Amino acid sequence: MIITSRPEIGNEQLSLIRKTMEGNPGINISRLSRILCEMWDWRFPSGDLKDMSCRNLLRKLDRQGKIGLPESNAGARAHGNKRSVPRLEHDTTPVAAHLNDILPLSIEIVGKEGAPEFASMLAQYHYLGFDRTIGQNMKYMARGKNGRPVALLLFGSAAWKCKDRDDHIGWNPGQRENNLQLLTNNVRYLIPEWIRVPNLASYTLSRISKRISADWQAKYGHPVLCLETFVDERFSGAVYKASNWVFVGKTAGRGRYDYHKQYLLTVKSMYLYPLVRNYRKLLCGETCLIK
Repeated sequence: MIITSRPEIGNEQLSLIRKTMEGNPGINISRLSRILCEMWDWRFPSGDLKDMSCRNLLRKLDRQGKIGLPESNAGARAHGNKRSVPRLEHDTTPVAAHLNDILPLSIEIVGKEGAPEFASMLAQYHYLGFDRTIGQNMKYMARGKNGRPVALLLFGSAAWKCKDRDDHIGWNPGQRENNLQLLTNNVRYLIPEWIRVPNLASYTLSRISKRISADWQAKYGHPVLCLETFVDERFSGAVYKASNWVFVGKTAGRGRYDYHKQYLLTVKSMYLYPLVRNYRKLLCGETCLIK
């Protein structure tokens, strides 16, 4: 039987965690979380392991002094040493048209089959590049009526800490830890430079905003309540403003590693887009909403 709620952690479970670490010298937290999820059959309704939730649980137990996690060595890479993404060839024939000229627009969730094309386009044409996804994420590709890609969006893990955002929501550190997975960050948005279609960006963002919570529920077994994004100071954020995203402040220009494991070096404007009216009340709940 698949267990979708978090296992109750008592002395027996703590002993199992310690024995698993002792029996696997040098194990990292990623491998440990997968082993424990298999033992507990802790999965999403889709059957995928809840290894990210398990890692968060292990880190919490470590901070509480109940276990001693090994030094992290999973996925360690030198600063700036990104994974190589195969460069595919893409049709870069310029498209200058009105939005109605390319409708109907098809928006697809990118799975394994479409992942190489998605990764190649982001790696080559987005100013931040791309090498991989980490944790829960959703990839979308929008295609015009002729089937050509016209927009790519990647949603991933929300920022762990961000003062202005956290003040806007009003949650405390415990509430943030419990409910952070109910936010998702639009970490990449690409309209290829050869696509010149006014209003395409805001139209596509609106379409995806209306469906992403249901898509997240289907993939991971829980919804998302709010979207966030960080806009580099060199850009105006016009797309998010036009789509009624809420400006909540600016970053300090430093902090947690970004998607590429690089420190934030520029100030970024933060925007939120609530998907439910009472999102702040729900996010500030003391009980973890994701089991």
